[in-house]
Amino acid sequence: MASLAPTRSPSPRRPALNVRPFFEDKGRAFWTLQAVGWGGYLIVREAASISGGPTIDVVIPVLVEAIIGYCLTLLLSTLYGYYRRLPRVPGVVLTVATLLGFTLLYAFLVAFLFSFISLKTLSPHVSLASFLSAFYICFTVLAGWSALYFGINFYILVEEQIDQMRDLEAQASSAQLAMLRYQLNPHFLFNTLNSISTLVLLKQTDRANAMLSRLSSFLRYTLANEPTAHVTVAQEVETLKLYLEIEKMRFEQRLRPKFDIDPAAERARLPSLLLQPLVENAIKYAVTPQEDGADICIEVRLAGEQVHITVSDSGPGLQDGVQPPSLSTGVGLANIRERLVQAYGADQQLVTRSTAEGGFSVAIEIPFQLEDLREAA
Repeated sequence: MASLAPTRSPSPRRPALNVRPFFEDKGRAFWTLQAVGWGGYLIVREAASISGGPTIDVVIPVLVEAIIGYCLTLLLSTLYGYYRRLPRVPGVVLTVATLLGFTLLYAFLVAFLFSFISLKTLSPHVSLASFLSAFYICFTVLAGWSALYFGINFYILVEEQIDQMRDLEAQASSAQLAMLRYQLNPHFLFNTLNSISTLVLLKQTDRANAMLSRLSSFLRYTLANEPTAHVTVAQEVETLKLYLEIEKMRFEQRLRPKFDIDPAAERARLPSLLLQPLVENAIKYAVTPQEDGADICIEVRLAGEQVHITVSDSGPGLQDGVQPPSLSTGVGLANIRERLVQAYGADQQLVTRSTAEGGFSVAIEIPFQLEDLREAA
């Protein structure tokens, strides 16, 4: 017995969200369930009927009964499909009325068939006892078929709504990631353009031109990536080097960057421009306030299935036990924490540390991935 309305073609689905191969093609699922259900019903009925010995008077009526039921449920599936689009109360009333009407028709045909075969006469009659017996069997069969029909269609409807919710959640997550990423560019441009303006006022045109050229390279490199895309550690490091070349024009020898990248971790992926605000924080709170500047170290290590990233500086660290404030535009550690949560959920960690001797570090731990999960989906 079946539980789906037949359709001309399978409805498009997103297999990456929820794998339900049997119900991907609703038409195929309907005919499969219809054939298996009524085939099983025929076998059970025939087995019960021939317990006293297989005779044609017993086998033929049961076979015809199954064929009639099969055809009637095809009509039911069409009517039920229409009722499901109606408001709830009219749909329920029509469903119950149709079920009773089809049961009466089915019971009469079955009782007439058995009477015709058993009496072997051209004018058979249907007794009340045979009709009531047939009505009980037919109602049980059609009510069970109807329950399966609505039950499986309800299941498919729920699964489709879950798919839609996942789509909406993915879109919302992508929009939030894009928003977080776009917050970085105006802040960085403000600082860099301010430095270029200062160089122009000091008539250091060569240095200003060089900074503009490097800024152009940096923006071209970073804007080429989608705001929600992931890049490799190697690409992120190249972006940081472009950024630090620009800052080097401002601080010269006071800014001393160091990179310690594990070759095994270079292909690991992480959200683009994730580390740039950390380096910018280090420049603002370690390099800027100290006359001799500071060292900034970017370290990446692969430990099993986790990638450990540390951005540290040799600046003053925490002052009176208070962590330095976030970036002036409000983009800083909170931004990075939110991006990590959006990208990895609970499978990530961000820890800040400071020592009594000075220095501040941010340690990030993310899972080792060789591809962007959003692209894979």
